[in-house]
Amino acid sequence: MAERTGQETEAQGARLQKIVSSEHLADDENWELSEYEYGLIVAQNAFSRWMTRCLAAVVGHSNFGALDVLVLHNVNHRGRAKRLSDICFVLNIEDQHTVTYALKKLVAEGLVAGERRGKERFYATTELGAESCRKYRDLREACLIDTLRSMESDAEELRRLGRVLRGMSGLYDQAARSAASV
Repeated sequence: MAERTGQETEAQGARLQKIVSSEHLADDENWELSEYEYGLIVAQNAFSRWMTRCLAAVVGHSNFGALDVLVLHNVNHRGRAKRLSDICFVLNIEDQHTVTYALKKLVAEGLVAGERRGKERFYATTELGAESCRKYRDLREACLIDTLRSMESDAEELRRLGRVLRGMSGLYDQAARSAASV
């Protein structure tokens, strides 16, 4: 009986060392997924905070949320105008209205301009928008990249993590479709 209590205590100690998003979602056999999810949660929140504060420093105010920053950078990508559906597709966003609202904010601030071509509207960064993206890149270099270089991770590890995250997004998308059909 004492041996069993020792095993239970050991299991509880191991459980306490696990960093999970929600203990009720983590059992002894799949706690790693919950630990991964917790990492996503804190990383997403930190990344969102970083993006909004970096753009606020560049443009001089903080009227933008994380989605606004993502949309601005996507519209600026490769210097080509983009349709709303293309932006949503690349950013893996289902709710187009959230991207439409972000585009309206960016247009109102003079960072993005919309142009009708036939039945569709295309969006491109203005000179001010492109310059803001360049300043964002420079501030990112000064605040983030220099610190990253001092860490022990290498470029291959970052590429591998990016592949894992993209693969996991597919898993979560499939699970979301399955959950919607339940």
